[in-house]
Amino acid sequence: MSGISGFGALAPKTKNIIVAGGLTSFVFGVYFYTMRAVGGTDELQVAIDKFEDKKHQDEAKAN
Repeated sequence: MSGISGFGALAPKTKNIIVAGGLTSFVFGVYFYTMRAVGGTDELQVAIDKFEDKKHQDEAKAN
């Protein structure tokens, strides 16, 4: 199994830099994807807030 063509011919320090760059890119990609997903509007929370407002309005009408 030869791996990626030409990767074995590189110096160990160069291999380490390539691997570190790949891992760093992956980590930052996951971080920014997660922050974008979490930072968006939470549709479920909006629906819960609307339901609670309606519930409070119905309770106020009943009293």
